Amino acid sequence: MSGLYLHIPFCKQACHYCDFHFSTSMALKSRFVEALTREIQLRAAYLGPTPTLQTIYLGGGTPSLLTATELDTIFAAIYQQFAVAPDAEITLEANPDDLTPTKLRELAASPVNRLSIGLQSFHEPHLRLMNRAHSAQESGQAVRAAQDAGFENISVDLIYGVPAPTHALWEQDMAAAFALGVPHLSCYALTIEPGTVFGHRLKKGTMQAPPDEFVAQQFELLLTEMARHGYQQYEISNFCQPGRESRHNSAYWRGVPYLGLGPSAHSFDGHTRQYTVANNARYVTAVLEHDEVPATVENLSAQDRANEYLMTSLRTARGCDLAHLRDALGVDLPAQQGAYLRQLQADGWATLHHDVLVLTDQGKLLADHITLALFQ
Repeated sequence: MSGLYLHIPFCKQACHYCDFHFSTSMALKSRFVEALTREIQLRAAYLGPTPTLQTIYLGGGTPSLLTATELDTIFAAIYQQFAVAPDAEITLEANPDDLTPTKLRELAASPVNRLSIGLQSFHEPHLRLMNRAHSAQESGQAVRAAQDAGFENISVDLIYGVPAPTHALWEQDMAAAFALGVPHLSCYALTIEPGTVFGHRLKKGTMQAPPDEFVAQQFELLLTEMARHGYQQYEISNFCQPGRESRHNSAYWRGVPYLGLGPSAHSFDGHTRQYTVANNARYVTAVLEHDEVPATVENLSAQDRANEYLMTSLRTARGCDLAHLRDALGVDLPAQQGAYLRQLQADGWATLHHDVLVLTDQGKLLADHITLALFQ
């Protein structure tokens, strides 16, 4: 299995919580598309001599800002260089305000067969706080319009832990999302990162992060409501109706090789990780004028690969296969951390059955802490 990720680094405006690489200037967009198609040619051999793509994911940024012509150009380059499985999952991230009837017709005519729609909230003041470009009314309208256009495979993003006096608004957001009947929901705790607008406000004292207990309570509400509505938590932030996991993201968490294209994109071939420069102008110049991809290659040691496996696997419902960790990556966790593993089980933070370590709901609240403690 191989996956392809394409980073589309343009947004209409900057969300106050976002620390991904993007630009609000569209000046380089057409040159970027030209560079991206050239990079597809330059790096087609990265996944091996005859890779068949099982998943393609256009993320960002805001891929729904691409015109139909730009999208056609990108897909033509992909299909020219790669074999694409007939049942490949092809996802495009979209903002609600972009999903006009015309845009949806264009997307329905393209190879895209899955939409990931960044709603974040159905509450207008929260959308304004986060500086989202769409309105609360557009949140629901966009999903229903996509369904009417023939898109059934839809994922919706929500953000919890937004400062509020009670949990009522989060409960309303969840209820509104469930009413849409989409097969997949990604729900992320608001994280205030340095360098973002929220990060600057926090530093200046003009914004306060919600208490950890408040965020934890909203996470617990999330787990309860997801189970009640028949959604399975297959990764800490991702929920789906049975059998409707994101195939692309699931491959990341299983350590499957993938190729990332575009500025700031990461690639992984099983032994090395590659990071493309997070600068649109430098990326375009290097690719179009010098026929080279401005990227840094990191050779992963056995310890690096073991730590990555620990970090990703413990976030999933599949858990961490200790036999795989031992036999494939050379780390015998029970021998090295036996006391801590027993403590995790005694505290109710993890279960261990048939050599598979799985975090409980309580343990998921401490996933980062537990993973760090297990790192080699």
